[in-house]
Amino acid sequence: MKEKFAIPAVGAIIVKKVKNEEFILVQTRAKNSTDGTDGLLEIPAGKIREYENIFEALRREVWEETGAKVIHTNYLFSLPNTYLYSGFLVHTIDSFFRCQLSSYDTIEANDDASECQWIPLHKIDPEEFGLNSIRKGVRMVLQELL
Repeated sequence: MKEKFAIPAVGAIIVKKVKNEEFILVQTRAKNSTDGTDGLLEIPAGKIREYENIFEALRREVWEETGAKVIHTNYLFSLPNTYLYSGFLVHTIDSFFRCQLSSYDTIEANDDASECQWIPLHKIDPEEFGLNSIRKGVRMVLQELL
């Protein structure tokens, strides 16, 4: 069997607490993709560029997609993923981090997200997320936090 390699990617789990209730930052996908995931939920995430380390990629993706500055990270776990890109099956290894921001009040959708919103943890439905690894990762985070 031919050996395959996975492209490294990052995902940001951003949680804020308001009056003893925790919220997670989610986005609506807007990538003009053909895989049926546009309009579904996701977290700030993306692939690592060739000149970046994992933490630089995480900070860049959060900044590009939300305008927020990451000030602290905590590695959670990694999951394999596949998705179709221009008709090709792409293999990634998605590393998830819990991120703290310099400000939670200036979030706005940019790049390939059409909307950012804070959803209470107890109202998050992992099945509303577009990519398999993100769905599974959100499920794992919710099990830990709820």
